[in-house]
Amino acid sequence: MADQTTPRASRESVPSQQGRGRRPAEGAEDAGSVPDAPTAAEADRSAPAAGISRRRLLGTAGATGLALGAVGGATGYATAPSEKATTPLASLGADRAMFHGKHQAGITDALQSRGHVVAFDLASGAGRKEAAALLRRWSATAERLMAGEGAPHDDTDVARDAGPSSLTITFGFGNSFFSRTGLQKQRPAALDPLPAFSSDRLDASRSNGDLWVQIGANDALVAFHALRAIQKDAGSAARIRWQMNGFNRSPGATVRPMTARNLMGQVDGTNNPKPDDADFDRRIFVAAEGEPAWMANGSYAVVRRIRMLLDDWEKLALPAQEEVIGRRKSTGAPLSGGTETTAMDLEKAGRDGKLVVPLNAHARITRPDQNGGAAMLRRPFSYHDGIAADGTPDAGLLFICWQADPLRGFVPVQRKLDRGDALSQYIRHEASGLFAVPGGAAKGEYVGQRLLEG
Repeated sequence: MADQTTPRASRESVPSQQGRGRRPAEGAEDAGSVPDAPTAAEADRSAPAAGISRRRLLGTAGATGLALGAVGGATGYATAPSEKATTPLASLGADRAMFHGKHQAGITDALQSRGHVVAFDLASGAGRKEAAALLRRWSATAERLMAGEGAPHDDTDVARDAGPSSLTITFGFGNSFFSRTGLQKQRPAALDPLPAFSSDRLDASRSNGDLWVQIGANDALVAFHALRAIQKDAGSAARIRWQMNGFNRSPGATVRPMTARNLMGQVDGTNNPKPDDADFDRRIFVAAEGEPAWMANGSYAVVRRIRMLLDDWEKLALPAQEEVIGRRKSTGAPLSGGTETTAMDLEKAGRDGKLVVPLNAHARITRPDQNGGAAMLRRPFSYHDGIAADGTPDAGLLFICWQADPLRGFVPVQRKLDRGDALSQYIRHEASGLFAVPGGAAKGEYVGQRLLEG
């Protein structure tokens, strides 16, 4: 897990003008609405006359008590809201990422609180023609859902009346896609399989794939709705190879926004490249004149499911955990002093003469200046898949990083980590994938069109 900071959203937030899937109510205009409660004046006018007998009063009270009991029996369940009682979307729901653009959404956008990553394999007999039709369907669906609208067809209404909620849907191609579609000559050299690492314990059934989709949103139902729409759009053209679900801290959940924390409790992502860095585009995106031409303004995503051995990690005392990482757990500041963004002093020694940042500390090893300038944009999700058969939590990090060339980004850093990272005994790489993610689609285009119709 490299030591780099997640950037703020670089896409414009656009308020949604209409909730997704909003349709006129069927039947009468007020059907299903709850009548407004009577005002105090109306209640007074309908009250019984003075002099009512005690028997009648008790009888009335009993009937009222039964009625209240019927309502009270539903305590904890929300009553159906009136169609008239609507409130504007909060910014959390109204924020919108744009589908069309130079780059695909979901790369430089801020971390979202919910995410799904899913890989597909083309069905037997499906080729270039079927793949093009599928990407056309997926792009149409992504454009509508990211705008806060319903799916183009067969909508499930799961996210009915929700705003866009910063939804992003990102598409990529795996190495095997090109042989399946007869496009071997268009396969980028950068998409060659990743080398094996000694720490790998990879499950082939949960690795790689012909096609890859990343979904992120700040609302769980919006993210799930997008996942279902993408799965249904695949139809008979492709089948799911694997799917993983993740999460991050919700926007606004902390009064002091900072770099994300992972399930080890560590600040995770310090020193990420930032979009305003002079060399950001060169490091993260394929140049407009790059090769192959269809990858112009695209990027390469490395996806790793990294299991955290939390039972072992949590046995370590706080100082030991901080020495493994090389940073303070509370603030993310380097052990050499300062704040999270203070440059790490690799030569600083303590009173005992030992380096305060150990030679095998994760943060030391992953520094770009310790890896020939290798850099990648980390944009991960945490995951928790319940309790494993051995009684330990099946939890960790869905590590997703972006770079213009994985051989100059992910690979050199992971090779160095493989040779002596103190963190390696507390994590396990269980799945892996590498995907070519083309640039964004222009108006009237679908993602991958320049590859599939070039």
